[in-house]
Parts: sequence; structure tokens; C-alpha cells
Amino acid sequence: MENKDVSSLFIRYLILILVSVPNLWIFYFIFTPITIYPVYLLFNLFFDATLSGNIIAIGGFSIELVDACIAGSAYYLLLILNLSTPKMKKRMKILLLSFTALLIINILRIFLLGSAFVSGYLWFDVTHKLLWYFGSIIFVIGIWFTEVKLFKIKEIPVYSDIKNLYSNLKK
Repeated sequence: MENKDVSSLFIRYLILILVSVPNLWIFYFIFTPITIYPVYLLFNLFFDATLSGNIIAIGGFSIELVDACIAGSAYYLLLILNLSTPKMKKRMKILLLSFTALLIINILRIFLLGSAFVSGYLWFDVTHKLLWYFGSIIFVIGIWFTEVKLFKIKEIPVYSDIKNLYSNLKK
């Protein structure tokens, strides 16, 4: 393994650690406003909505967009998958695509769930919990597999790095 490869590996994993240390605040700082405002604008197209901080009021209902709604952990998982894969020349394009895809899916998810809530959908609680516990994982996996196919990624996150390190240590 060349020094360039070792330094790349070190930098990639250092970024992952540094981003996670302050409780993923960077993801919430970036994605909270660009999630809340489009959701609010969508609600305003169909309902008479008002926005106060992270709460969207529609009629007698209030929808609070908490950190779990913003899905900072899902963005972090996408970052992990991308940065723990070696030799990706198109890494910035892939990150931009994956974050944009998740943002759009998340905005639509919040809007559709909120609309169901306001409309009195009988299965709202079950739907909300299923999407909360399993939806973001499925979305992230779907986005990652789409990227793997689109960008012809051959490496396996983390495993390929360990394999490369081990094979070079044996030399």
C-alpha cells in the first residue's frame, strides 16, 4: 500500500470520527433548515400552514420536526458507506447524489405522513412508527445499492480497507 493510500485511508476515517464526535450536529445544522422549509412550502400548497421554528401548524394540529425527522443518522450512515469505500474517484458526486436523494425522500415522507396525520388517517401511528424504525434504513440501503450500480462501485465498505491493509502488511 502506497503512502498516498494510507494517508487517504487515515483522512477518510478521521473525517468519520470527527463528524460523529459532536453528536452529528453538522448534519442537523445543514439539513434541518433545508428539510423544514420545503416541507412547510409543500404543506402551504395544500393547507393553510404556519411555521414557527421547527413546528408547522395546520388548523388545530401541530407537527414538530424533531431531530429524528431530519434523519441526521441516516445522512451519517450514507457518509460512512461512502468514506469507508476505497478508491472512489467520483466520491463528491456520489455524496451529493446520495444526500440529495435522501433529502428529497425525507421531505416527501414528512409531508405525506403529516398530511395523513392532519387528514385523520386511521393507520397514522403504525405507519409513522414503521417508517421511523425501518424506513430510513430501507431508504439508505436503497440509495447505496443504487449508487453501487450507477457508479459501478466494486469495493465493500470497511472490508475492502481492512483487506488492503492486511495484504500490504503481509508483503
